[in-house]
Amino acid sequence: MSAADITVMLADDQPMIRDCLRLILEDQPDISVVAEAADGAEAVALARRLRPDVCLVDIQMPGLDGIEVTRALAGPEVADPLRVVVVTTFDLDEYVHGALHGGAIGFVLKDVGPDLLVEAVRAAKAGDALISPSLTLRLLRHLTATAAPAGRAPAQPLSGRELEVVRAVARGRTNQEIAAELFISLSTVKGHVSGIMTKLGLRNRVEIVAWAWERRLVD
Repeated sequence: MSAADITVMLADDQPMIRDCLRLILEDQPDISVVAEAADGAEAVALARRLRPDVCLVDIQMPGLDGIEVTRALAGPEVADPLRVVVVTTFDLDEYVHGALHGGAIGFVLKDVGPDLLVEAVRAAKAGDALISPSLTLRLLRHLTATAAPAGRAPAQPLSGRELEVVRAVARGRTNQEIAAELFISLSTVKGHVSGIMTKLGLRNRVEIVAWAWERRLVD
């Protein structure tokens, strides 16, 4: 990647948190923080004007909260959605559930290490979902427990291979990890993911994760 290949907007009402995130991200040669917002309305305005590659959004902010910001930037009604990574804490899981359905592409905890934060930003830029490992089971088991058993059925049935890919995505595997596990090429994995989203009427990998857990396709 070239210098500043990934542009990021930070949205958090705490200046100290924004400073810490900026220091971590700008320590990377390929990441540049191009904007900071202290509230939800400012975050939406800046993101729409600057269109950064990744928007790192706190779940609790004055004015518009992280869920509302996510829907405004990446919701189903947005023609050209931005990539939003939500920052959360354990006691706000129910809000993350809402943000997931609002179009967020990733979730990280505020106390994650620098490496995972950077990985989440790079994954979002690449179109992959990254959810903090310590949050994944708690969040998605909650999602499974509260989901209606019937739910949305695919417009076209998924093939056996596509179901394998869905389960791997739901377990947090990257495209490269899926390719290695299933002994197929990276381009084949990408083709399967694209086909799955088309069949299910979904827009990103996080929605694939939600779909899989809602249907109890993963333990």
